[in-house]
Amino acid sequence: MILGKLWKALSAQMNKIANFFWTADPIAQLQYEYDKAVDQLKEGREGLEQYRALVERVTRQVNGDRDHVARLEAQVKAYLQIGERETASRFALELQQAKKTLAENEAQLKLHEQAYGNNVTKIKHATKKLADLKQKIQKYDAELKLSRAEAELAKLATSFNFDVTTDFGQIEDVIQDKIGLNRAKVRVAADLSGEGLDKIKTEQAVEKQLAENALRDFEIEMGMVTPETAGVKGDEKELGTERATQKQS
Repeated sequence: MILGKLWKALSAQMNKIANFFWTADPIAQLQYEYDKAVDQLKEGREGLEQYRALVERVTRQVNGDRDHVARLEAQVKAYLQIGERETASRFALELQQAKKTLAENEAQLKLHEQAYGNNVTKIKHATKKLADLKQKIQKYDAELKLSRAEAELAKLATSFNFDVTTDFGQIEDVIQDKIGLNRAKVRVAADLSGEGLDKIKTEQAVEKQLAENALRDFEIEMGMVTPETAGVKGDEKELGTERATQKQS
């Protein structure tokens, strides 16, 4: 009883494994069945060729029996014509046996010919079925691949909604974050570059103005120009004098 249960459980698991491989690649299973049928058909054709050889041998035997019967009939007639009835009777007895053998062999030949014809018809029908099966396998293979591609495209089209809950949506968020970070780096670099340039230009303008003011103050102090000719106003002159005093101190 225990062994029976174990055998049933093992059979169930083996059947499960077999079903898994059976459904994993149905096209391969069809191709396997097709190849097996082709091998069987080849064996059947070889057997049919051997059977045809038997039919040909029986045909030759029947033809030989017919020739033998014809010769015996001629001999019986010839001996009767010359009055040799005893000899003719012996050939007549042999002719009777030859006709019986011929009839038996002709019956066998008829059966063999009929069996051969039936087998030829069956093999032709099986060959046509195999050709149809091959076309079906190619058709099913193409349709199965196409349906898989359509299923993947349908799933991909659904995923292309770019919902934040999907993998594509999350990936898009990561890409957008990286794009934003790169753009931010470019903006910061541009802003920092512009700010430094303005500051440098301002400092250069101030230094240039201070140098110009110092030069005018020097020219005034040395009497090279007067405040009026230099275009310096009173408050600017005082500012220049104060600057000069600070420099001397």
